[in-house]
Amino acid sequence: MTFALIRRGQPPRPPAFLAQRNVPRRLHDLAAAAECFQIDDDLAEAVNVALAVGAPLLLTGEPGTGKTQLAYYLAWQFGLQPEQPFTLEVKSNSAARDLLYRFDTVAYFHEAQRRDGARIDKQSFIEKGPLWRAFAAIRSGKPAIVLIDEIDKAPRDFPNDLLHELDQYSFRVAETGEVITADRNAPPPVVVVTSNSEKRLPDAFLRRCVVHRIEFSEEVLRDAVAARRELQKQQDLSETAQRRFLEVRRQLLAHQHKPPATAEFLVWLAALQACSVRAEDLAKVPTRELPLLSALVKDSSARESLG
Repeated sequence: MTFALIRRGQPPRPPAFLAQRNVPRRLHDLAAAAECFQIDDDLAEAVNVALAVGAPLLLTGEPGTGKTQLAYYLAWQFGLQPEQPFTLEVKSNSAARDLLYRFDTVAYFHEAQRRDGARIDKQSFIEKGPLWRAFAAIRSGKPAIVLIDEIDKAPRDFPNDLLHELDQYSFRVAETGEVITADRNAPPPVVVVTSNSEKRLPDAFLRRCVVHRIEFSEEVLRDAVAARRELQKQQDLSETAQRRFLEVRRQLLAHQHKPPATAEFLVWLAALQACSVRAEDLAKVPTRELPLLSALVKDSSARESLG
């Protein structure tokens, strides 16, 4: 540990205190963590099918199991970092067109008023979206990976509105009439779609995807820790933390609460090490009294269900 953590009753600290933190970058940076991703045989098979047939790969599973990370892993695996994957982070108000481009209608309207009817180049008010940028990469001779992250957050019609673009890899810019396409003689972009299964996706969309569910398992957990050298400093702490973490998962599942997954465990283990928690500090306490439990259990009612 390279800095002293906050303790009750401490005097004020200088600003340099915050700058001295050595935060594990791979916990928060998907690109940096890409090389640590552990792909199992079933997931590799799904990826290979999607690559072979040119279909989108739809990944489902618990939050924190590595769905989003896979797209960054593929970009690292095929030497496309740091500019890829081209990512659309889906929100509740996202529209399918956001994957293609965004037109700044408000800025265009203000400029039209300012110029009082003079001709305006609409192209300057267009922001290229992930699929447009992927097409440009392909036309320049480079493969492309597109990530549509958490598609289940989107409005109901969002997935079906993408069917043509993901089938034909071509779209028309309504404001300019320009047709944007990928190079027909090159493979299409690799499209990775993630979903936390908060709502069912349309059948028409599912039919066009290779679908794979990433399951949490003890093996996945062990492999994730083994791939991160910075978390292997205290083997006894790591092993004890894994055992207690699995207890937390089992108890939460038994009471039908959302369990933490691999991502939360990695954060918890890093926090335990930073706070100098020992293996024996974890081994003997009841589950609900585990140190730094807020890193794992976010809901107070879920915490009350622990033994």
